[in-house]
Amino acid sequence: MSPPFKRILLATEGTEFDVGAERVGIDLAASCGVPLQAVLPLVSNAEYESLAPERAEQAEAEAVAKIDKLRLAAQARGVQLHSMVRLGEEPFREIVDAARDQQADLIVLRRRGKRGFLANLLLGEMVHTVTGHAPCNVLIVPRAAQLWNHAIVLATDGSPHSDTAAAVAAAVAVRHGLPLTVVSVSEAGDGQRDDGAAQANVAQALAVARSAGAAAATGRVIADGKPYEAILAAVQETGADLVVMGRRGLNRMERILFGSTSEQVASHANCPVLIVQQAASPAAA
Repeated sequence: MSPPFKRILLATEGTEFDVGAERVGIDLAASCGVPLQAVLPLVSNAEYESLAPERAEQAEAEAVAKIDKLRLAAQARGVQLHSMVRLGEEPFREIVDAARDQQADLIVLRRRGKRGFLANLLLGEMVHTVTGHAPCNVLIVPRAAQLWNHAIVLATDGSPHSDTAAAVAAAVAVRHGLPLTVVSVSEAGDGQRDDGAAQANVAQALAVARSAGAAAATGRVIADGKPYEAILAAVQETGADLVVMGRRGLNRMERILFGSTSEQVASHANCPVLIVQQAASPAAA
């Protein structure tokens, strides 16, 4: 059986916040039987390098040491690591460009970091921006998380990106031999819930998942709470340690004010959250 991910890119800065992403990235590569690409973005610009060349050299040396440590951890799991240090003014851009260059089908990265007040509360700024610009699927990993081994929850709203997420969730569930639960939230409109639409969403996703090999997948409609709160409640009830969601496009202001449901789930979940990009159409491929 072909692994669900063949070209995994681990994005790390080698900090205490990256240990979960590093652990899961290595374990996932081992599980899929594929090499692991790793990128360490290093903030740099010409002015900084000219004013403080010794600091720039020190930063590069520290980055190389972090990569060497990561390589040893990968070797301990039988994973071949291909690594790079990329210099640039914006770390997120180096990660996105590396994913394009390597034709990655998955980026694995941490959830939070040290960059600013909001980064410590919800998604780190770099993670938020990578998720918005990534050319492939993104796996957001809390610091204490492990590779999934209990159950998977797929959250769907019936849109095309959810169909893609259903196929990916099924492939992961089959690969790891885990139960898959499909959930859809029945949201209130004009004071009334539309349970029928949510049930149709579940049925549609189940059909995709089962056709992709997850024959035992089950589904449920959730009627209580905000969408992200309802999804997190389902995760807790099922004992899931992986959430899979499709990424729906929002304009910049919507993302600043509210965030997408997938990012809200990723901000609060105790387990990894896989955000699936909608598959490109044949014309765009």
